[in-house]
Amino acid sequence: MGILNLFKKKTTPVIGLDVSSSSIKLLELSKQGSGYRVENYAVRALPVNAVVEKNINDADAVAQTLRSLISSSKIKLKDVALAVSGASVITKVIDMSDELTEDDMEAQIAIEADQYIPFPLEEVALDFDVIGPSSTGANRVDVLITACRRENVEIRESIVQMADLTPKIIDVEAYTVERTFALIKDRFDDADDQVVAVLDIGATMTTLNILVDGKTVYTREQLFGGKQLTEEIQRRYGLSAEEAGRAKKEGGLPDDYESEVLEPFKDSVAQQITRSLQFFFSSTQYDDVDFIVLAGGVASLDGLSNIIEEKLGTPAMVANPFADMSTSGRVNDEALLEDAPSLLVAAGLALRSFE
Repeated sequence: MGILNLFKKKTTPVIGLDVSSSSIKLLELSKQGSGYRVENYAVRALPVNAVVEKNINDADAVAQTLRSLISSSKIKLKDVALAVSGASVITKVIDMSDELTEDDMEAQIAIEADQYIPFPLEEVALDFDVIGPSSTGANRVDVLITACRRENVEIRESIVQMADLTPKIIDVEAYTVERTFALIKDRFDDADDQVVAVLDIGATMTTLNILVDGKTVYTREQLFGGKQLTEEIQRRYGLSAEEAGRAKKEGGLPDDYESEVLEPFKDSVAQQITRSLQFFFSSTQYDDVDFIVLAGGVASLDGLSNIIEEKLGTPAMVANPFADMSTSGRVNDEALLEDAPSLLVAAGLALRSFE
């Protein structure tokens, strides 16, 4: 069993590195007074099947892409924060004596971990954090334990090291989204009292995070994403995957594309969101959400948030964690605006620089 150092406070700058199923995203932030500035960011597609459903299949290909991206972006930082996904992570809240030191807690958790973790302990990396007084009684505190299979951590560390970088922080995607949500919650009325659904719709996976009072209470992943739109473009117009992906972004498709392909896909997105929320309602005490935040590459589709509002009857917005940030001269503001919804995880990781 090893320690993740997930909750260790970090005061020196780190690159936020998000390795998704289809691309690598890098983000560097700096502090500007009470706000932040985007110093640099970069996105590059990964080779097909290098990462499948957030599992890294070809570490060499991912490392090579990362090395090339670092070189072309001219990011000078060497320390990296990256994340493991919710499906490979186990969290549990336990109560402990508030008289224990951090070392005592670590020792006790190591002894008792097999009660909470359904994997052999030698295969697990974990961390813990005291989150506040416990409701179980006086002199007790609630302690959040987070565990992940070591192989998921080690392969991410290895790709960073192969790219001549230093992995400093391993985070959890749900926590990064929670951290980034703090940047955009001011756009909500009474945000502290609301139940907010954040849907990150990527190339192959959709991740639902439910936040109450700005804290994650539920997360779930399902197989659905923008790749299905790409595949439909391929099928209908006889294009290769590369051609379809480029046409989806740059245009040039036949006149019937919007009515015959794009609009039905948007309806499918609405249906998937409805199913995800119904599953959440059926497995928790909640029966409604106050707001929907759309993230991921699919969120950038024109008019998608309006369709979600119409079909679900719930206010929806497209995430932009950089709306109140300044940018350096190295950043293309137009490109950043387009990519912003897909940078939630990278932003949450880059924010670790300031904790």
